[in-house]
Amino acid sequence: MADLKTQTSDTPFSVWVEDVEPQQRREEARVLDELFRRVTGFEAQVWTGGIVGYGAYDYTYASGRSGTWMATGFAPRKAKLSIYIMPGYTDFGPILDRLGPHSRGKSCLYITRLQRVDLDVLGELIAAGVQDLASRWPVRARASLDKGQPL
Repeated sequence: MADLKTQTSDTPFSVWVEDVEPQQRREEARVLDELFRRVTGFEAQVWTGGIVGYGAYDYTYASGRSGTWMATGFAPRKAKLSIYIMPGYTDFGPILDRLGPHSRGKSCLYITRLQRVDLDVLGELIAAGVQDLASRWPVRARASLDKGQPL
């Protein structure tokens, strides 16, 4: 089985966020960190690829593929913020209708400017996503850094 390219890092969020560019994304990352910590109760865990995760879960698919992934999180990309709502099976349309300007993929929400969305609604969406995930897989506070395998 191929190793996952995205893995956890031991870099603290407070150090990692200082390198986020441009400055607007750095400030948005700080706002999102506060929101995710408040909503999930989990501390930030930096993953490779510029992703910040909150909580983690182990999965095994019917195909036998297994691994560990973040329960929820975000990535402050230059063009858009990527918000990860796992696993992406539930229709959160009624919440998304109240959010503000966004686009979406299966498990990802894209926001161009954080100030244009309703942060209370975004918090509601994050909480709903974690609750939906926890109904399928046990969610814990962190992905392990000492398993000796990629996460």
